[in-house]
Amino acid sequence: MKEKTKIGIVGLGLIGASLLKRLSLIDELELYCVSISSYQKALSLCKVASDKIEILKDCDIVFVCSTIQKTPVVLEELNNILSFKAVVADVSSSKKDLIGKKYNYNFILSHPMAGSHNSGFEASREDLFEGSRWLIEKNNELLEKIINYTGASPFLFDMKHHDEYCAQISHLPTILSFLLFDVAKDNAKEIASSGFRDMTRLAMTNSHLALDMLKNNFDNIEKVFELLSKRFNDLKNYSDNEKIKLFSAIAQKRAEMYDNCGKNIFKI
Repeated sequence: MKEKTKIGIVGLGLIGASLLKRLSLIDELELYCVSISSYQKALSLCKVASDKIEILKDCDIVFVCSTIQKTPVVLEELNNILSFKAVVADVSSSKKDLIGKKYNYNFILSHPMAGSHNSGFEASREDLFEGSRWLIEKNNELLEKIINYTGASPFLFDMKHHDEYCAQISHLPTILSFLLFDVAKDNAKEIASSGFRDMTRLAMTNSHLALDMLKNNFDNIEKVFELLSKRFNDLKNYSDNEKIKLFSAIAQKRAEMYDNCGKNIFKI
């Protein structure tokens, strides 16, 4: 009988638990899960679940799905546990403290471009990664095989741009969503419809995650906010025809960015 690939997952929040639920459907995988608070919820879905990271010592590949702040700590802990042959991939939305780090194992920066404003094990679902792009800093056969199992597509990406781009497409939109909801008067909220609903969906993001984004990527968030403010102020100097031309061009690009299923099909 062919030996099963041993997969470790550290952290059972939205990403880690969704990864667990999807990979538990693959017979050739053997799953080991570590979580301080949620490991008991994973017992029926994996080979071993524990709050002790040492259970991962024989894993072929480990996904670190901890919080942004906790990820570097977990990576250091794994340095004294795993074989040099083991592959370790993080899923953090901030790479500032991870780029260039070397460990005894094969460390690969990665980031699944999938998520939800909901958080925790209860919000996880097996189709979370379906149709999404999973950023990886370098090719690795085993990592890419597991990513494909999730329904995502491995996407080779230069991680030195990661935090800058995430500020533009994720971190600033999240912070703005909180602030937009906050500045709207209650009388306005009473008559709000789908536009306000859609623009403030991210205001339901876990507050600790939003704080991590702000703390770990503040400089990049601030830069794109300043650019956004400048673009807004520039509108004052545009004629009506120039504004229509600008909005029409943006609307067309936005319409072409996603397919009918909501999958990102944008190509440079």
